[in-house]
Amino acid sequence: MGQKVNPIGFRIGNVYTWSSRWFARKGDYSKNLLEDYQIRQFLMTNLKSAGVSKVEIERFFDKKTITIHVARPGVAIGRGGAGEKQLKAELVKKYKIKDSGKLEIKFSEVKSPDLDAYLVATNIADQLEKRFPFRRVMYQSLERIKRSGAKGAKISIAGRLGGTEIARRETIKDGAVPLHTIRARIDFVKIDAQIPKAGIVGVKVWIYKGD
Repeated sequence: MGQKVNPIGFRIGNVYTWSSRWFARKGDYSKNLLEDYQIRQFLMTNLKSAGVSKVEIERFFDKKTITIHVARPGVAIGRGGAGEKQLKAELVKKYKIKDSGKLEIKFSEVKSPDLDAYLVATNIADQLEKRFPFRRVMYQSLERIKRSGAKGAKISIAGRLGGTEIARRETIKDGAVPLHTIRARIDFVKIDAQIPKAGIVGVKVWIYKGD
């Protein structure tokens, strides 16, 4: 049986850094970890229209800094910063932060959305849920990745494709995707698409951006 390793986790410390960066006192680790997970889920859901791809959380003593990577920062920030203020107020209330001044929210723009594996996979999943032909969706996504300057990419979807009775896997690839090379900058994500009458279809995307 094949042993699969997440390409991001395989490169932590060499190519990538941790999405949560903090040191916990004894007894606080599990509480901080759960809070980080809940904050990520909340932001990913609420900022989906802005094209959120990643949330980084840093803790300095009693201060939190949340960096949100989005494809459309204007949508997230809102007119005159109204969206940002509302988001901060909701986080302060939801997680009972006593001093709102100790919570800082930053937005970082994703320059090339077609080189971000999470945004590509989310786009594929959205189209599959709308019952678009899966092969056309895959090839169009791969073509956009190539045009954006990627050195290689692979897209794999698995499930009851096209509503068939038997589940199967379809994979397409272009260029090099050196998964065993630690210095290679490979972006990877796996998400699920909930398709009516066909159940869950898994979407995996690998994008090789060079060394």
